[in-house]
Amino acid sequence: MSNQVTVSALERRIDMSVPLAEIDKDVEARLKKMARTVKMPGFRPGKVPYRMVAQSYGPQARSEAIGAAVEKALGEQIRAQSLRVAGYPNIEPKDASGTDALEFTAVFEVYPEIVIADVSGQDVERPQLSVTDAEVDKTLDVLRKQRTTFVPVERAAQDADRVVVDFIGRKDGEEFEGGKAVDFAFVIGGGQMLKDFETAVLGLVAGESKTFDMTFPADYHATHLAGQTVQFEVVLKKVEEPKLPEVDAEFAKSLGIVDGDVAKMREEVKANLEREVKRRIQAKVKERVMNVLIETNPIEVPKALVDQESQQLAENAKKDFEARGMQTKNLPIDAGWFAEQAARRVKLGLIMSELVKSKELHAKPEQIRATIEDFAASYEDPSEVVSWYYSQPQRLAQAEALVIEDNVVEWVVSNAKTTDKATSFDDLMGNAA
Repeated sequence: MSNQVTVSALERRIDMSVPLAEIDKDVEARLKKMARTVKMPGFRPGKVPYRMVAQSYGPQARSEAIGAAVEKALGEQIRAQSLRVAGYPNIEPKDASGTDALEFTAVFEVYPEIVIADVSGQDVERPQLSVTDAEVDKTLDVLRKQRTTFVPVERAAQDADRVVVDFIGRKDGEEFEGGKAVDFAFVIGGGQMLKDFETAVLGLVAGESKTFDMTFPADYHATHLAGQTVQFEVVLKKVEEPKLPEVDAEFAKSLGIVDGDVAKMREEVKANLEREVKRRIQAKVKERVMNVLIETNPIEVPKALVDQESQQLAENAKKDFEARGMQTKNLPIDAGWFAEQAARRVKLGLIMSELVKSKELHAKPEQIRATIEDFAASYEDPSEVVSWYYSQPQRLAQAEALVIEDNVVEWVVSNAKTTDKATSFDDLMGNAA
């Protein structure tokens, strides 16, 4: 017997009963099976009296029989009603005193019914950018700055110079903790020192000293100095100006071009830029597409799935901290912190799953291969990377998941109001001021 009740949009409750006679019959069968092999002192295996087996193993057999009966009865009802259960049912026994049946209640959530909405009225903006010599030059400038060297100069310190100083800080005439250093080097404008300290050094030449007052910000990390006005005495000992490497054969070799061919270097930089531009454009379009799917398909998601996803995100965060060398044993990482992110991920997962099924957007083998080859293109030996992906099903599954995401994005882009919009290199790369 059973009775289903809709508790909420996704929560269901089924009241069920199983005849005690059936459970007793199963208990007897389990005990008889045990009796064939059970061992007890003074008896040969299989010769232990049934009464003694029942006395020793009866509670275990009854517990197993009840569990099996509940699982069977619930499974039959779930299949009969074509329910898609999310998470694990919560089984609660009911007071069945004076009856000849075991009564229980199963409470669980079901997956939402999803009908993919029309996206034809949604706007999707697709950034457009062609990589030219200007973008290559800008990237080479960044690479040159990363390889900056400093050479001594006999002049006053100016912005972007590296200086070496001795300094002593005093508060109310007394030296304070952390306010003293010898042969301390920093780049003016590099952000290592507070702006007022950097400004005080500007214009000094080697051998000069200066005494000045400075007020620490109210939110300064050292609480004993936050908002406090102190006095610094600084001696400038050395001034070095930045020197960028020339774009020549040596520079090309430093970027991995063995023969130092500058033209080849520019070609590789351009190819890498084009891959990165493509990746960033895809990421921006994907972000908009995912928002469209959530906006046009408002669904309630099972709490059980959100809880599971929150726990997984918390575990991932913990592993990330550990990978960075942090001890997480005493670090409280609450799954509740990730609830909002988890709910979004679950929604997208359910919507995309239905979209893939209803629109036949499954990954084709040739798409997976093309994606892996694209990953491998930037490596020294692409064929080795391709083999690495195909050597383990888990790695291949990751590539397949990316292809499915791309198929979903392409479907939305093809069906929505998609417009191409020119974008700047800095905006796309996140370098805009």
